Amino acid sequence: MRVAFAGTPEFAAIALRALLAAGFDIPLVLTQPDRPAGRGQKLVASPVKQVALANGIAVHQPEKLRDPATHQPLIDAAPDVLVVAAYGLILPQAVLDIPRQGCLNIHASLLPRWRGAAPIQRCIEAGDAETGVTIMQMEAGLDTGPMLLQETLKVGAGETAASLHDRLAEQGGRLIVAALQRLDALDAVTQPAAGVTYASKIDKAEAAIDWTQSATAIERRIRAFDPFPGCTAQLGDATLKLWRAQFAEGNGQPGEILSVAPAGITVACGEGALRLTELQKPGGRRLTSADFLAGFSVTVGQRLR
Repeated sequence: MRVAFAGTPEFAAIALRALLAAGFDIPLVLTQPDRPAGRGQKLVASPVKQVALANGIAVHQPEKLRDPATHQPLIDAAPDVLVVAAYGLILPQAVLDIPRQGCLNIHASLLPRWRGAAPIQRCIEAGDAETGVTIMQMEAGLDTGPMLLQETLKVGAGETAASLHDRLAEQGGRLIVAALQRLDALDAVTQPAAGVTYASKIDKAEAAIDWTQSATAIERRIRAFDPFPGCTAQLGDATLKLWRAQFAEGNGQPGEILSVAPAGITVACGEGALRLTELQKPGGRRLTSADFLAGFSVTVGQRLR
């Protein structure tokens, strides 16, 4: 079976490595163009491109796929199947029609829940007890295609987007190999109409904490936005990033600092309180609360906003 692959970030790179380890013939990889990154803003190849080049696979990096001319490398590769994982570009119908056996998507949720761009973050933010990976046949709609395989995964109590990403990526790589190895024997199941939710793309504006929300909602968001974009709060003129929080006892005005100790900074929420245990000051790095307080003054009665 000739398997072309389309993906960009590390989630997709893990799946590509799994396909290579399973011995599939991969004639072509599609990935997004190199992007500037780091302080020097030098162009950096995507994780998927790096895996492809290390394995001698041809790479195609169109900005978009609207122009039929951009489809030619995929046509020339003559794949039986195109596997797609977190590619980041919309595939027009003309591209979906190229592979002889269609296109398969690795989606990091239990479809039809959390269709869309940010299923990992949104499931943590919503407090879901479980998530998983769905292997689906692609069609023109947004994550609406028939499902071939689905496997659940429990969401840990302290799960961050980073830790859940890594577990789902491994699961996705394993499942896509299993799906391709018995593709002809799998039944395509139409997604149910009930239970559809959408995981909208994370907007950086969402990073600012609203302290009138409950401690439960804020704690979930802090975990959901780790590592990107990170949650923020203003203390005076400084914008702090908040990386870890625990539920704590206490009451006060939303955002009011109730206690300051090496074990954490306790802050009142709209309902309940949180103890901030890992923070970052402007231009600094992530620190435990004890190390943070050694270099940044915080006093009881101040307000985070």
